[in-house]
Amino acid sequence: MSIRHGLLALLEHGPRYGSQLRTEFEARTGATWPLNVGQVYTTLNRLERDGLVAQSGEDEAGHALYAITEAGHSELRSWFERPVDRSNPPRDELAIKLAMAVGAPGVDIREIIQSQRRHTVKAMQDYTRLKGQALAAVESGDSQERDDVAWLLVLEQLIFQTEAEARWLDHCESRLIRLSATAGERARDAPPPAVPPGQDEPPEPRKGFLAGAVRRRGGPGRPA
Repeated sequence: MSIRHGLLALLEHGPRYGSQLRTEFEARTGATWPLNVGQVYTTLNRLERDGLVAQSGEDEAGHALYAITEAGHSELRSWFERPVDRSNPPRDELAIKLAMAVGAPGVDIREIIQSQRRHTVKAMQDYTRLKGQALAAVESGDSQERDDVAWLLVLEQLIFQTEAEARWLDHCESRLIRLSATAGERARDAPPPAVPPGQDEPPEPRKGFLAGAVRRRGGPGRPA
């Protein structure tokens, strides 16, 4: 999230002070990414250092006002025109969690998937409910329509994101089941291990981590 450019975009509408910028930023995004005043002023100081904003006196209450400079306008235009870089995706905790769960002793990866799916679906339902409220506000013309439209776009992005995550979790579970079935078929087709001298029975084959991923859903040689 670019707080830096978000503040520049708000300052295009006129000089603002720190807490005013925080309020307007959270109104536009529905407080999806809350800011604190210290974070806002730290960013303003950096923008001022870089020549993108300048102090512009005070309001009647004595708040220090900041205004965007010509260099700030140019930087903002460039940001709007430049695609968001997807070549270096941010860390995704869920993807990392599932990657680390593969083969982890005592970890039921399918239970992790199911638990996350329940949480994701609930979040999607909550976002959908909020979308209905935002859409009603836009259509009625009440309050600040610009802020409601901005919040509506953010909500729809969150809905699409959770929908995609739920589909990905379904895919992960199906993938584990297919891999488990393939591993089971290979194990059945493999020749029996040689019996070492002095041992009556071959050693029990080790079970791979994929067997546990489907133990409650059924798999090769197990009831569904």
